[in-house]
Amino acid sequence: MKAFTYTIKDELGIHARPAGMLAKAAKALDSEITITKGDKTVGAAKIMALMGLGVKCGDTITVTANGGNEEASLAEIRSFLENNL
Repeated sequence: MKAFTYTIKDELGIHARPAGMLAKAAKALDSEITITKGDKTVGAAKIMALMGLGVKCGDTITVTANGGNEEASLAEIRSFLENNL
């Protein structure tokens, strides 16, 4: 299991559009991706769960990959976050 932290820069945080895009990206990977904010952890492939975290601009999340090619999966998600959130 590998992980990294990321601080959200998008003014609206993780709302519907980026949550859908993130879920789609996570589903395409061979690792299970989870997102943690505070004491809540959700699967990144679940749009409603991502939106339920209530991630706002300036919040720090932890992204974890488990199984498959974890390093490549995390690199893909990090790239997505940097370009979209």
